[in-house]
Amino acid sequence: MSNRDFAKSLIDQIPDSRLYYVISYLQGAAVPDETPNAETLEAFAELENGGGHRFSGSTEQLFAELMEG
Repeated sequence: MSNRDFAKSLIDQIPDSRLYYVISYLQGAAVPDETPNAETLEAFAELENGGGHRFSGSTEQLFAELMEG
């Protein structure tokens, strides 16, 4: 029996009152792995080559800086 078939058989055994928790977990697990797009990869390369701006402050400070520029 494959893992997928085993999971389906287990789902059939879960009472309806508990399915909400399983559904929430499955929704999170069902999100596909994402490969960074070209723009993100370019930004990574820029930082690795000494360019760009690395921010290490709080979220509040980040938004304040973004609002300035």
